[in-house]
Amino acid sequence: MIDRAELSGAPKALAKERWAGGVDSVGSTTLANLLSMTRYGGAIAACGLAAGMDLPSSVAPFILRGVCLLGIDSVMCPIELRRTAWRRLASDLDKAKLADITHEIALDDVMGYGAKILDGQVRGRIVVKIV
Repeated sequence: MIDRAELSGAPKALAKERWAGGVDSVGSTTLANLLSMTRYGGAIAACGLAAGMDLPSSVAPFILRGVCLLGIDSVMCPIELRRTAWRRLASDLDKAKLADITHEIALDDVMGYGAKILDGQVRGRIVVKIV
């Protein structure tokens, strides 16, 4: 994971190659920057649109570097694929590492944490405990 500021500037058609792949949950300018910095033959999986549905990019990463953009659909995904994914998460995910990055909050704290998340002040996983 990297600081959001590293990917928030205006994207170039092609930037210095930094990684072979990535997962983007933000979209928009962040996704465009990820694509422009992906190495030859790399891939980016997009699974969210928190910053918007636009993609201010060019075709350069796709044509000149053979970069693949993979969409992750969580809405229309067939139940058998979901079950496979859930089984893999249950067996492959290091539960101790997940616990280390998890912070539990009360439902009354959601609004305050929402603002902190938008300001980039929260890291890890926030679980809302509903009693």
